[in-house]
Amino acid sequence: MKLFNSGSGSEASRAGIFYKHTKVFRRMNIRSIDLNTKFVFLFITYCTSMTPKHIFIIILALCSIVVYGQKSELKNKQYIFFLHNKFLEDHSADEAHPKYGIVEYEKVLHQLKDSSNVVLFEKRKPNTDPVVYARKIKKQMDRLMKKGVKAENITVVGTSQGGYIAQYISYYQKNPELKFVFIGASFKDDSLEKDPDFKLYGRILSITEKSDDGHVQLSEEQRFTRSDIKDFKEIELNTGLNHGFLFKALDAWILPTKEWINRK
Repeated sequence: MKLFNSGSGSEASRAGIFYKHTKVFRRMNIRSIDLNTKFVFLFITYCTSMTPKHIFIIILALCSIVVYGQKSELKNKQYIFFLHNKFLEDHSADEAHPKYGIVEYEKVLHQLKDSSNVVLFEKRKPNTDPVVYARKIKKQMDRLMKKGVKAENITVVGTSQGGYIAQYISYYQKNPELKFVFIGASFKDDSLEKDPDFKLYGRILSITEKSDDGHVQLSEEQRFTRSDIKDFKEIELNTGLNHGFLFKALDAWILPTKEWINRK
């Protein structure tokens, strides 16, 4: 759609209005005014000489551009599914564990969030079935990807029980581009080791704690050795907090998690 056409008297007249007000800016010695402000002023002046129909068409076009830009921006953001531990599943957010204290849930979410990502979270109901919940999250991820979000822009982060749910999601998705962070979610002879067909998929960061009783490195688990993971990193912390390390919003595990989320 052309706004100006030298062959049209009315449009040439409107062009003259643009030119006249531009000269006004110069006469008033307004040199430092923001270019966007100038455009808005001139655009409003231009619209005053148009019919309501033309104004509506232009506004509709501008709204379409804004919405398209917002959709494009959302597609380029990082999407984080954060899955909390078992204790928070069965207790209120302000209830303290007798050994590890309060789960710093809100603080963790706050530290994960920044302008480049979208954090998706939900406090699970007591006794949630990990398999059923994993399939629920998988469907949400599938909807995101159908809307144009790339798999490489989606990360599932899980602590303890949430980390086991994240492993189920990895198994069900079977997508090598999705990113996963398992925190305190690999123990000797755990439930996932009992399934000889269970495999992991995606780009995986595993974080464990040296003082966490019964833990083993994920790379030592059968489910890992039978998998074909191309992008994998393993970190063993030494906070001395046992399993309580994941109750706290510690930089020790949050910073490497954010690095993995933003990994290209």
